[in-house]
Amino acid sequence: MWDRELQCAGNESFLMFCSTGAPRDQPCTHTNAAGVTCTQFTGFRLVNGSTACEGRVDVQVLGTWGSLCASRWDLLDAHVLCRHLDCGFAESIPRGGPFGRGTGPVWRDSFHCDGTEAHLGQCPVTALGASPCSHENNAAVICSAGSASLRLVGGGSRCDGRVEIFQHGTWGRVLDDQWDMQEASVVCRQLRCGEAETAYNPPKPQRGTGPVGLRGVRCAGHEANLTLCNTSLPESVLAAGIAEDVGVVCWGSRQVRLVNGPGRCAGRVEIYYQGSWGTICDDSWDLPDATVVCHQLGCGGAVKAVGSAQFGEGSGQIWLDAVNCSGAEAALWDCPAGSWEQHDCGHKEDAGVDCSGLCWELCSALYQSPEHPWPCQEASSPGIMGEGPTSVPSPGASHLPGQEGQEQAEKGFQDDADDDGH
Repeated sequence: MWDRELQCAGNESFLMFCSTGAPRDQPCTHTNAAGVTCTQFTGFRLVNGSTACEGRVDVQVLGTWGSLCASRWDLLDAHVLCRHLDCGFAESIPRGGPFGRGTGPVWRDSFHCDGTEAHLGQCPVTALGASPCSHENNAAVICSAGSASLRLVGGGSRCDGRVEIFQHGTWGRVLDDQWDMQEASVVCRQLRCGEAETAYNPPKPQRGTGPVGLRGVRCAGHEANLTLCNTSLPESVLAAGIAEDVGVVCWGSRQVRLVNGPGRCAGRVEIYYQGSWGTICDDSWDLPDATVVCHQLGCGGAVKAVGSAQFGEGSGQIWLDAVNCSGAEAALWDCPAGSWEQHDCGHKEDAGVDCSGLCWELCSALYQSPEHPWPCQEASSPGIMGEGPTSVPSPGASHLPGQEGQEQAEKGFQDDADDDGH
């Protein structure tokens, strides 16, 4: 193991060109091994908008600015970019090139953000480079520019967590002694997070420690903005109760994911609900149920619906049982099912899915260089692998290194085809 200090300036072509320091006094072990996470994205900006918080999305890849293809750009990606640029959250992602044509390459890279990341560089990505995508199909976003002046922190999505308000150039806590669904409804509506599911006071470990931005608020529930509620309560009212930090869980916080599988598009089904992740019982779990999950995740059609915890046992809540989808629903929680948390199952009955997008994921990992043909579009046609994915999968498969990665992808691709009888 190399145990000398490297003293790089940052402009060297190779690590071996960096200066080195003296050997360490104590031997270095593999538990102290250094690591690095690389990204090819070196900048993000919005251009041609009327403000700095709207416009066409430009991405800098290895020093070259270009537009981003809109075919796989969605609101979760846009929320992350708006937050990164200090522009609040994404209000819309207009199509049709309203902010003009770009002049450089059009990057076809696909981000897979869940909306909680601090910047797009933290999102899983499928890096597909420049593409024939038209400049008329450039990604764009209109951010709230902080005008909403609210945010939710400490939750698992942008639509649940402790409430903070932006006033006088700083974020402050919201405190109240009678926080209920009327106030929560206003917050969720203001943040465009759907209906309010829960109004709560966070437990002590989750309370804020910064300045107080708002103390005491009474809403009727129909207001468009929290500042339109009664925030001028008499001191006698404020003194009568104990004001605490407040939080909300909005309908828009619900998420679904696949875990413990070979890629993004296969694994144990988990739902984020009421601020925590939980599993689905496999009672009556079948292909239409799996189809809804695959479509919801942009992973194409369902190849298999599996049960008996084939992707390992989960932990925590079992949120749903006896799910009975038709296959046409937009989200898993739109399907008929038992009541939330009502079940007679253990985690040994956790449900899972295998989507056709897994095959596409392995295919896209295999064919990345210009020397290879690009069969994945054809390979994802219904006659070969089932319905192709509606968005490019990937955290990781597209970054398998060198020959070893190619061999892994080839093996996984062949195994998947053999298992499915294709």
